[in-house]
Order: sequence, then structure tokens, then C-alpha cells
Amino acid sequence: MFKKFTKWIVLIVILVLIAFVYILNFSPKKVAWGVTFSQQYAQDELGLDWNKTYIAILDDLKVDHIRLSAYWNGIEPAKGNYDFTDLDWQINEASKRNVKIILAVGRRLPRWPECHDPNWIKNMDIEDVQARQLEYVERVVRRYDGNKNIVYWQVENEPYLKYFGQCPPLDKKFFKKEISLVKTISQKKILVTDSGELSLWFPAANSGADVLGTTLYRVVYNKTFGYWKWFLPASFYWMKSVSVEKFTPIDDTIVAELQGEAWHKAGENLSLMSMQDSFESMSIDQFKENIKFAKKAGFNETYLWGVEWWYMMKEKNSYDGYWSEARKLWQ
Repeated sequence: MFKKFTKWIVLIVILVLIAFVYILNFSPKKVAWGVTFSQQYAQDELGLDWNKTYIAILDDLKVDHIRLSAYWNGIEPAKGNYDFTDLDWQINEASKRNVKIILAVGRRLPRWPECHDPNWIKNMDIEDVQARQLEYVERVVRRYDGNKNIVYWQVENEPYLKYFGQCPPLDKKFFKKEISLVKTISQKKILVTDSGELSLWFPAANSGADVLGTTLYRVVYNKTFGYWKWFLPASFYWMKSVSVEKFTPIDDTIVAELQGEAWHKAGENLSLMSMQDSFESMSIDQFKENIKFAKKAGFNETYLWGVEWWYMMKEKNSYDGYWSEARKLWQ
């Protein structure tokens, strides 16, 4: 009888501890909110006027932190021919409004297919590709290093995540060489990103970066299971942050990618997805919940993912729920 009673006590204690883990709240007093903007995604997938979309983000939402990408295929469309026109414009418009900028550089950058390769590298040897890649990285960093609004260089995007994107396997030695190159040119901090749910963070945190950026997703889609919600509590991310900041050279952790748009169901273009399918993974309630969750996890700097989609939903589908809700973050 005593043994049976003891087992029940142990079970109750375990359940209480689990419940406690889920209700822990590490919300900071103030959060710097930002967004990630992709010219290529806005234009090529969502069919938007990317310039108009970008200005609306700056002047209507009034964001004060933004993450931009120096896509290699856009910067060097032909071998040796560099075109900074569009990126210059984005950086200049943000700088005019004193918006803080993360500029991502490298072969693997935000948005599918992750590796935004120029066509002319297809038949080149890997050594030649890497040499050209370093030259492109150096050109970008030297061009914009004098801009005081750029606060971080992000080198590559989730380089240690093997399971996503159309990219070659990570060459760790070369990746660290990229980081070293940027550090020889600039005194700005280096950001390296990693998956919040599928990675341990320690390899990324030990890569030579100063800041670690995590993804944070709550509802995803899988062909086998359909839509499902991550069960991880906010404290999970907080504990990982504390661990890497204590046991690696990382100074800080931020949310580089907070889920703020619908999941691409079976690879479907979001501009063609029905409203019903979009709401399956990103209802307005889920949108609000994700924002609260990121705060609860203790991050003092968070960049939302999907600002181009909010604008598309407002302009093409006459639904401004996400746009209006997001605007509150900068008011």
C-alpha cells in the first residue's frame, strides 16, 4: 500500500514540474521587434511590387529593425559583373529612417531554395565556387561596412541544418573561413542562425560568431501527419539560450525568424493557397500567440517572418488582420 501511495506522489510531483515548466515566463521589460524582408520572395512568389511593399513596411508599419539579404544571384548575376542597385536602395531607404539592419551575406540565405546561386557557377569546381563566393562576400562587406545602421553581418543562414533547402553539404572549414574574412574587414558583430527546434545550437555558437539567431516555429505541416503544433514550452528556448551564452563564446541570442506566416502546405505557393489553408497554420489568434510566446521565452530582440505575406493578404485578399496586429509592435 505504501509503495503504491509513493508512486502516486512521484507521478503528481512529475506532473506539477511539467506544468511549472510550461507556465514559466521570462518576458523582458522591452523587446526590439523587427522583420525579415526578401525582395525576391515578394516579387517572384507573391507577385508584389517589392519597392511599394518595402516602403509600406518602413512607413506604415514603421519597423525600426529589419533583416535584409545580399542574394548572390542578384548581386553578381553574371561572373564578375556586380549590381548593387536594388540592395543599395533598400539599405538607403532604411538608413534614412534610422532603421537598424541585419545584412545577411553568403551562399545560403533566407527564403527557399536557401542557396540562391547565380547560374554561372553550375559547372564550376567547388574550389573555384568557394573562391568566387569569398570575393562576393568581401565586396558586399566592404561596400556597406561604413553604414552605421548595419548592426550585424549574418553569415549564411542556418548552415548546420542539413534537412532543409537545396544546398550542398556544409563545409565547416570553409564556413569558418567566411566568418574570419568578414572579421578581418569589419568590426561589426557576426550573427549565425540555427534551427530552434531541430538543432542543438552549440556547433553554430562555436563557429566564430558573436550572436546566435534562432528560428521559432509553432505550427508546421508534414505530408504524413498534416498540420501539427510544436509541444515545446517557452522555457525550452530560454534554457538553450542560457546554455550557449554560458558555455560558448556567444554574447547574445535573438530570434532571427519568428513564424508569422502560413506554412507552405505541400510546397504550395502562398499566393495561391486558400484562406482556409492559410488559417490552418496561421490564424490571427495563432499570430498573436506566437508573439506572446517569443516574449515569454525571454528574447529581447525578435524578427518576425512573413511581412511580405501580411502585405499580400491585405492588398490581394483584403484581409489586414496580420498587418494591423503587427503595426501595434512599433507603436
